[in-house]
Amino acid sequence: MSDLNQFSLENKVTLITGASRGIGRATALAFARAGSDIIITSRKVADLEKVASEIRGVGRRALVINAHLGRMEDVKKVADTARAAFGKVDILINNAGTSPVFASFLESDEKLWDTIMSLNLKGLFFLSQAVARFMKEQGGGCIINVASTDGFLPEKDNGVYAVSKAGVVMATKVMARELAPYNIRVNTLAPGFVHTKLLDSGFAARPGLEDQSLTRIPMGRIGDPEDMVGTLIYLASGASGYVTGHTFTVDGGMLYD
Repeated sequence: MSDLNQFSLENKVTLITGASRGIGRATALAFARAGSDIIITSRKVADLEKVASEIRGVGRRALVINAHLGRMEDVKKVADTARAAFGKVDILINNAGTSPVFASFLESDEKLWDTIMSLNLKGLFFLSQAVARFMKEQGGGCIINVASTDGFLPEKDNGVYAVSKAGVVMATKVMARELAPYNIRVNTLAPGFVHTKLLDSGFAARPGLEDQSLTRIPMGRIGDPEDMVGTLIYLASGASGYVTGHTFTVDGGMLYD
């Protein structure tokens, strides 16, 4: 195998949650170009169909699954449908997440907690469990959980989201330890400030926040979804075959210390 071939995803099957836009969409397209067939999920079916068309345009198969991964019945549906359609899942990328409003610690209520935790952590945990069961049967696989630098350094008035992403980092460690004997690797990507609908809506709601955020990034810019895909391809491919249980921050240097 040549050095570059280590990064090939040829004939792999990748399941990506939250893939209708942002990091999920960019990842789906990059993985398709690297040779993988793609299963994409979201609640936004029309947007998913557009992404699926782009995937097919580069010659790979695409499957759309309409799902809310905060609901256990949808978690089961995604796992079962993916396996039935392709016979395997080699790579799972848990990208779906939410943070619907800014709220201080004292203002955060149970509804906000449940909304965020059900998708960001509960759905991620149980979809990983379901997919890992058949990864074990097929002889191995790879799981990548998308967290956030908020899991290490919380932003003001975004505490529930930060707690959920810290939980994602620990979930990765738990999975990596327990799944390693089955040749299943598990790692985390922790993006910093990246132009997604979630971040950009936060900037719009708080004038001056974007400029303030830029002062914290040594590279001097907000990231784009495409800035994440190189690390994700590395973590999904044979190039990282001896890497598990780790978190990779991609943040323009914000957390370098």
